[in-house]
Amino acid sequence: MVENDRWGTLLAHLILIIGVAIVVFPVYVALIASTHAPGTFLQGVMPLLPGSHAIENYSTVIFEGRSNAGAPPIGLMLWNSFVMAMMIAVGKIAISLLSAFAIVYFRFRFRIFFFWIIFITLMLPVEVRIVPTYQVVANLGMLNSYWGLSIPLIASATATFLFRQFFMTVPEEMLEAARVDGAGPLKFFKDILLPLSVTNIAAMFVIMFIYGWNQYLWPLLVTNDEAYYTVVMGIQRMVTGADSEPLWHLVMATVVLAALPPILVILFMQRLFVKGLTETEK
Repeated sequence: MVENDRWGTLLAHLILIIGVAIVVFPVYVALIASTHAPGTFLQGVMPLLPGSHAIENYSTVIFEGRSNAGAPPIGLMLWNSFVMAMMIAVGKIAISLLSAFAIVYFRFRFRIFFFWIIFITLMLPVEVRIVPTYQVVANLGMLNSYWGLSIPLIASATATFLFRQFFMTVPEEMLEAARVDGAGPLKFFKDILLPLSVTNIAAMFVIMFIYGWNQYLWPLLVTNDEAYYTVVMGIQRMVTGADSEPLWHLVMATVVLAALPPILVILFMQRLFVKGLTETEK
């Protein structure tokens, strides 16, 4: 029995190692490619050892960009992506917390109906309603702005549903105790529900930040000013926007830098993220 458990453990670890290798290898290839000269890739061979042009390549994408492909320096694009992702993540969490709070703790007619109306919007992502959404944003004069990049993506039925399910697990005695102490709805929300929701908020923040960071189609439509290009748009332009062959060493350097902010967010909030997804008892 012990021998079987040992072999089972070894097999499980072997599968995990293979899975990690499959996931990490493309990242390793991008990192290695970003350290080589452009002529390396014209030979048709992908090197697997670091090159000697890392500082040169990263300096180019950070301070110069690639003007002939319409890609400004990556610093500006990283900032635009960060602002957009933060606005989307914070906006989604704020709106979802308030809507879930109203649905769970306020008794009004058709509240379940309104909840299901919100939930049904899961079937209407921005790609489905992109034409009327673009028209509204254009009519409001929000093209080429952070508001135009973020506001149409802020509402979230997923976050509303998850916060609603969490609030339903909070003991009713807490609400009754707050009423006895003279706490109103907003004080109960601020002093009791929000502290209890920290791990769930962290989990949703990580998910929504990455969602906002990876947006491509919507920024591509509402932005034609280089001052508002996001890093995902910059990568696409570096690959397809140039008259010559893509400079893959610069593309890979941009990809590596673009992956750093989401990775840092996950690393710094890993414990809260896992706890928020697995915690059920209050």
